[in-house]
Amino acid sequence: MPDFPWPSGAATGIGSLPGTDIAEAQRLVMGELPDLPHLAELPNRGPGSDLIGRTAGLLAELPVQLYVGRWQMAPRPGKDQRHIADLLERDLDQLSEQADRFAGTIKVQAAGPWTLAANLDLPIGGRMLRDAGAVRHLTESLGEGLRSHVADLRKRLPLASLLLQLDEPSLPAVLAGHIPTESGLSAYHAVDGPDAATGLRTIVEAVGVPVIVHCCAPDVPLQVFRDARVAAATLDLSLIKDLDPLGEALEAGLGLFAGAAPTRPPADGRALTSAQVAERVRKLWSRLGFPAARLPQQVVITPACGLAGASQPYVREVLKACRDAGRRLAEV
Repeated sequence: MPDFPWPSGAATGIGSLPGTDIAEAQRLVMGELPDLPHLAELPNRGPGSDLIGRTAGLLAELPVQLYVGRWQMAPRPGKDQRHIADLLERDLDQLSEQADRFAGTIKVQAAGPWTLAANLDLPIGGRMLRDAGAVRHLTESLGEGLRSHVADLRKRLPLASLLLQLDEPSLPAVLAGHIPTESGLSAYHAVDGPDAATGLRTIVEAVGVPVIVHCCAPDVPLQVFRDARVAAATLDLSLIKDLDPLGEALEAGLGLFAGAAPTRPPADGRALTSAQVAERVRKLWSRLGFPAARLPQQVVITPACGLAGASQPYVREVLKACRDAGRRLAEV
């Protein structure tokens, strides 16, 4: 079994949290997820803090602007680009301050190339996904931008190890040819699996740190992730229907960030306990037939998806339950 680039029995968040106070959000992450903290994301601050805008601001020599509520490529950097950069700088300053002497592993997040291509508009209209050449240019620019981002983080946090999470919520629709055109009357051509893997692998090879891919969808393309040579897949356990592809991927050495705690409170309003979260993961592992000793090494516990839409008290409960569940599983 490979050595995994995260601590045994760890838990982490997907990225997004409620509110608009980055100092408070980062303190919450550092306090509740001490074994594998992440850079807090606050999309409720508005454009530039959203997944697409935030990541587009990292692109190398591909400026963007906000136009009629959507991000599109721009002829030159402008006020929207500066706004994205200012927000990210504030976020990184907080991370640098609060994790100043942190010597463990820290996770940062960005949109993956296919989700970016499916949501960024060309200047002439239509998604970047419509133009294969534009997608290649975008992917190379993202790889270079994320390489620089990682280099900056290494300077800010010289004692820490880094993980990069690529968020790919649009990837299943890209593979299925279900991304609608602007008119809504048709869809862009499907991208085949090997091409999708090549795009992801471009990022993996560029950044120089382990990469995980987050996709909370029922039809997660695990073979694409394996072919891209990512370190782990981040999945919502409640959406997994077919265990065979997951078992094959885990047997091949793919790590699993197991989304085991709901992002919204159940009917009674209470978060799952750490024992309930741990049992969900333990039950899945048992059904897959893997040795219990491998579980805390290969699996990281997470909420099912981002938590931007949850209440602050619920978020704290969920993160604590994930943390304690990870520790419970490590004690087996």
